[in-house]
Amino acid sequence: MRSNAGFVIFPNLTQLDFTGPLQVLSRIPGWSTHIVAKTMDPVPSDCGLSLAPTATFDTAPPLDLLCVPGGFGVDQAVEDEATLGYVRAQGARARYVTSVCTGAFILGAAGLLKGKRATTHWAYHELLARVGAIPERGRVVRDGNLFTGGGVTAGIDFAFVLVNEIAGPEAAQAIQLALEYDPAPPFDAGSPARAPASVRGIADQRFAPRTAAFSEILDRVAAKI
Repeated sequence: MRSNAGFVIFPNLTQLDFTGPLQVLSRIPGWSTHIVAKTMDPVPSDCGLSLAPTATFDTAPPLDLLCVPGGFGVDQAVEDEATLGYVRAQGARARYVTSVCTGAFILGAAGLLKGKRATTHWAYHELLARVGAIPERGRVVRDGNLFTGGGVTAGIDFAFVLVNEIAGPEAAQAIQLALEYDPAPPFDAGSPARAPASVRGIADQRFAPRTAAFSEILDRVAAKI
């Protein structure tokens, strides 16, 4: 019997939060992958690419692995009762409950992060406590059956951690080799701890309005958890 991994998608998500882990996890032997949304309509991402669901909340099979990506659309998703109800129900039964980037806040809004160690995108990290989580810095953080990944590209490393957990190191390494995942970026600026101060300043200015607005949304969300 095949196991089922399901990605919950929503309008204005960050496509790499979703497609990075999807590319890795879809190759696990004996698993089926499902792209789950409220309806079967194409779901717009934040970069102009629309995504096609394969199932809805009503038609998707029970999930063994639940994965929630992030993106600007999280602002609406954390207050969408249909999305939260589905995530809450699947999270209660799944063997692996997971998120990438700000998808962690959807898990939190669904009540799945209470007292759990978790991570998210660095710019939003301190806000995790607002949804009951214990913020922990890391590219990938595990707490029991909860796996959370950092921002965007961390979803690829996160996926390999899951493959190792599910299918073992040889399977994970075989997928890594097949995808030629051998990152060698031209700059060492992918972490706030290593980015030049001027670059960090640019990023901080970019995210400041976003985090302030999202904090106000979390005020409403926290009251319902």
